[in-house]
Amino acid sequence: MKLTLKGIAAALIASAVSVGAAQAQEIKISHQWKANVDGRDRAARLFIKEVNAADPSIKFRVYPAQSLGIKPVAQLDALRNGTLEMAIFPMSYAVGKAPEFSIVIMPGTIANLDHAMRMKGTPFHKKLQELAHANGIHIVSWWWTPGGFAAKDREIKGPASVDGLKIRAADPTFEIMLKAAGASVVSMPSSEIYPSLQSGVLNATLTSAETFVSMRLYEQTKFATVGGNDLWMLLQPLVMSKQHWDKLTPKQQEIFQKAADKSDAFFAGLQKDATKKMADAYRKAGAQVRELSNAEFADWVALAKKTSWPAYEAKSPMAKELLTLIQQVK
Repeated sequence: MKLTLKGIAAALIASAVSVGAAQAQEIKISHQWKANVDGRDRAARLFIKEVNAADPSIKFRVYPAQSLGIKPVAQLDALRNGTLEMAIFPMSYAVGKAPEFSIVIMPGTIANLDHAMRMKGTPFHKKLQELAHANGIHIVSWWWTPGGFAAKDREIKGPASVDGLKIRAADPTFEIMLKAAGASVVSMPSSEIYPSLQSGVLNATLTSAETFVSMRLYEQTKFATVGGNDLWMLLQPLVMSKQHWDKLTPKQQEIFQKAADKSDAFFAGLQKDATKKMADAYRKAGAQVRELSNAEFADWVALAKKTSWPAYEAKSPMAKELLTLIQQVK
């Protein structure tokens, strides 16, 4: 069939319109926390600002507090099938699809926030990115959140102090350690902690300092253990559907990475103050606040090495390699 000049021109115009539409497509960012309050939302908005400073044609829209209608854990499937472009995603929520992701919350592997940030760009980081790619997502930022314990009616100290508690920890491998200490564990995303404490489904929880404050968990718990030694530390980065990441041009990927680097520094700064803000919020609410002592922390780590670590290593060769790599970062 012969193409006329008019037909060729029409085809070129249609192609240009199609490309323009693709470039103008809005990138949705979903998460479960309060807008402009929680540090994760604030860091995402800084990321957008930095991207747009380099390329204003890339459009974003943030959907905080589950306003997109996707449950926190279900975001992974939406990212994998490409119906969702980006999310702030606690990586331990992916363990149902790939149990190796438990490494990002493994008790006793990360001493503090500075230690977590030193892992950026290491063989551990690169291997974790391989795992992410194999599961349909790309880790864009490197946001780690320190956290702590809180309970309704007792102080949490060493392992013996959680005996009999109904507690949430955010990861099944972490929960193995808690069960060994005598706790009953209940699995749920952080968005469900408040009503579960209110109803009695939980009487204690572990989560990030950010979440304790932004979700006002101090209204439902009166004993907080936070600061000092970080037993609970979780990677909660900005992630992108691998399908959509691959559609970005090399230049756009570079822009995204530079923006992520800026957001990483900003977010780490927020987290250095997050545990203090959590402690202050609890004291203001009339609650008791304490730090995990060196001896208590050592007891928890010893228990983790007997329970969580071997259970994780047994999951796969990839799990064993990730546990080895994370210990190499000092």
